[in-house]
Amino acid sequence: MKRYLLIISLIVLALCLTVSCATKVTTEPVAAEEVKALNSAVKDIQKYGNLVLSITKSDMDSINAEYGDVFTISFNDQALQAPYCTSYSDVDLGNLVLRNDGDVMILAINMGDFASTYGIATKVTNPDKTYEWVFEEGKKLEDVTLSLVLSGKGEYRDQYLIHQLSRTNDRNDYSSDAVFANFREIKGGNLGSGALYRSSSPVNNEIGRAKYADELAEENKINTVMNLADSSDAVEGYFKEEGFASPYYKNLYENGQVIALNMGVSFKTREFQLALVEGLTFLSLNEGPYLVHCNEGKDRAGFTSALLSALMGLSYEEIAADYMTSYENYYHVEKGTEQYEAVKRSNIDSMLSFIAGVEADNLSSVDLSAKAEEFLLAIGMEKANIDTLKSKLSKDYN
Repeated sequence: MKRYLLIISLIVLALCLTVSCATKVTTEPVAAEEVKALNSAVKDIQKYGNLVLSITKSDMDSINAEYGDVFTISFNDQALQAPYCTSYSDVDLGNLVLRNDGDVMILAINMGDFASTYGIATKVTNPDKTYEWVFEEGKKLEDVTLSLVLSGKGEYRDQYLIHQLSRTNDRNDYSSDAVFANFREIKGGNLGSGALYRSSSPVNNEIGRAKYADELAEENKINTVMNLADSSDAVEGYFKEEGFASPYYKNLYENGQVIALNMGVSFKTREFQLALVEGLTFLSLNEGPYLVHCNEGKDRAGFTSALLSALMGLSYEEIAADYMTSYENYYHVEKGTEQYEAVKRSNIDSMLSFIAGVEADNLSSVDLSAKAEEFLLAIGMEKANIDTLKSKLSKDYN
């Protein structure tokens, strides 16, 4: 009898536990986290392949998005991740960024072409260096839609803070005209005195530096200019703008001493490399002193200056220091800081690694001059033109 009573007691206990557990599950459900998402059309594709989205900063605020959050962006059966930032340089070269540009949201690759890379459209450059975006047959810009889901709250916040750069376009905030215009001679290696200079644009006054760069170009007797940023039409358009004040540059251009290349920003593309060969060949066929510039004189001009510096025997340390001078000039980034090292690693180290075909850790030990020449030959520059350019860059012009 006691055995039967024990068995019955165990059965009753089990039933009570079962009812208790079931009640707990049904009365205390776990709340699902709200999915924060936006849908967007594409309003435009910019010159360098960036997508201009239809959503705005206000839309981002509506889902409590903050700079440094990571979004999963879906379109055309693709899903990509990009941090929400304010500047292209908030991410490393070649990385995706969802950028707020004055209440306009832009999806881009830092120094890359998003539209071409991800099959949105193909950029066709015409003989006069103008361009247009071509879609697959039967498709148009209005057919491109994207879904943006906030998938990583604050995941990129630390990197975003490291990449933050701030500058003004007020001359009074800079120690000299040369610092303001980011104008300087590149020195070292086998470069001749007064042979090679780099600068912000002496003709496009968008950032208020053209007049200063033009005066410094005249002061240093610049004879041949490699304009990486503009087409000929754009250059001639600047001449007609109200307040244009770059007479020295205009005279050089009208005398055939300026080549306008209208280059994109991604140095890994064939289009960039072909234009680079065209520009450097032009330098080899003309006399120095030489000036290389884009708009700010730090990205496209930074790559080209680094390539020429390597070709002429400057060390890794010298090339890196020259590149970082642009960030010291524009953003007052200080040597030895975490921000300085982050920019150096992500920008100039990546550029030189691409040129030399080695890991960044090996840049100090490799023969950068030989690697630069190999790179130029590989992208199509003639050996004779390389030799002539090296000879002219080694002259003393002062």
